[in-house]
Amino acid sequence: MNDSTARPETTANTAGKFTTGSIKRHVLVMSASGAAGLISIFAVDFLSLLYVSWLGNVNFTAGVGYATAVMFFSTSANVGMMIGVTALVSRALGARDRERARRQGGTSLVISAIAALIITIAIMSALDPILRLLGAEGETARVAHRFLMIAMPSNVILGIGMALSGLLRSVGDARRSMYVTLSGDPLFIFGLGLGTDGAAIATIGSRIVFCIVGYQGAFRVHDLVRVPKPLEIFEDMPALFGIALPAVLTNLAGPAAGAFMTAVLAPYGDEAVAANAIVTRLIPVAFGTVFALSGAIGPIIGQNLGARDIARVRATLNDGLLFSTISIVAAWAILALAHEELSIIFHATAATADLISFFCFFIAGSWIFHGALFVANASFNNLGAPTLATAFNWGKSTIGTVPFALLGAEWYGAKGALTGQAVGAVFFGVAGVWAAYKVVDRVQKRWTTGV
Repeated sequence: MNDSTARPETTANTAGKFTTGSIKRHVLVMSASGAAGLISIFAVDFLSLLYVSWLGNVNFTAGVGYATAVMFFSTSANVGMMIGVTALVSRALGARDRERARRQGGTSLVISAIAALIITIAIMSALDPILRLLGAEGETARVAHRFLMIAMPSNVILGIGMALSGLLRSVGDARRSMYVTLSGDPLFIFGLGLGTDGAAIATIGSRIVFCIVGYQGAFRVHDLVRVPKPLEIFEDMPALFGIALPAVLTNLAGPAAGAFMTAVLAPYGDEAVAANAIVTRLIPVAFGTVFALSGAIGPIIGQNLGARDIARVRATLNDGLLFSTISIVAAWAILALAHEELSIIFHATAATADLISFFCFFIAGSWIFHGALFVANASFNNLGAPTLATAFNWGKSTIGTVPFALLGAEWYGAKGALTGQAVGAVFFGVAGVWAAYKVVDRVQKRWTTGV
């Protein structure tokens, strides 16, 4: 019995899964499965905050809100590394070089774990100044600090799990990639009965299970990982970081903007901070398909780039934008219909509920443009222009956020700050899509003319 018979998942035909067949179907399947997985990850944060809100202390809700603003930095860095892993390995698979893909799978896991450890140490060593910078004070700051001291070390486990999920995405195994992220079951949060400590412990537990399931798929099912030699790790590091580092920097722009918005809203009291915390947890759950798109269309673009099929690359961009827009409009409608129920289940005060409703009716619509930029960034990261993704995301998070939010807050208070941030997203979403198509044209010209 030869190896291709014994291990059908590793055949050459499977390696180039996205180079044939319907692009729309590939985008739909990868995005939907990725969304289900990511929503499960973010649901841990969402249900943790929901549980904390039921404790009946707005300081607890605001404290966990501050903690999540900090943890969002590390999670976003892990997602950026996952994007790099997916893009790197999918290119090797698209070029039918499976041995290179296995080597890069092994080195990518090691590098991702080291990167997650460094980020964890950096954040934990500066917790107090970080929380003060965000505006946390008194009991609220104490709750945030304790939550982070318990949950933050598990970021290393999450980094490994995200890299494993990226490997499964690179080979086109949408189902198992979804299982990895769905495995972090958040439901036992409510069974711990340990207050905010219980919510933090639940985060750790979900990440451990997440990592175990990823190991099963990447190592045992697809054999996508070869134990690397130390020299290979250093040799592959430039290639991985060439994609992942800009992706990490790109992804950190969102948490930076979120931290800034937390600081802007802090003068309006814990009720405003609590509302922002609830909205921040609600966004990735409601718009999980958008967050999944970066990882979903990346391997599709990467494999077709490796196969030098520019028409399929362009079609992936088109279908990604279409899928993003439709899913966001649907989520927006659901949020608008459910705004009162959301305030009720979080036991929101009148001021907090007012801001939640304002987001659901008006601000949620701006995610059409956030989503467009997500798709554009995925194209940049996989077409050799990752610095554009970094530039656009940081542009949106600085030029497109700071002056607009500050002016909005000056004129209309907390609602004005949220509105200002939404207006800035419109400009950068439109500009990002225009630039993405220009990059595709540039790749086509280079292949055609050699220039």
